[in-house]
Amino acid sequence: MTVKKGDIVRAIREKLENSLEAKASDPRFPSYLFDSEGEIVDTRGDYALVKFGKVPTPNIWLRLEQLEEFK
Repeated sequence: MTVKKGDIVRAIREKLENSLEAKASDPRFPSYLFDSEGEIVDTRGDYALVKFGKVPTPNIWLRLEQLEEFK
């Protein structure tokens, strides 16, 4: 997926749950990652910094392959 700053995305549950990132931290991800709109704030290499604005949460770095366009 090609993304740029300002794109609206959400996380793909299947690609995030068994990822290296899930194994390195708490594997219980909040539902808003999968159900609400996130905005790409920045990109670096294979990662995008995503801001989920509907709930007061910190921004999160996710791999580009773990994201899809929010429809």
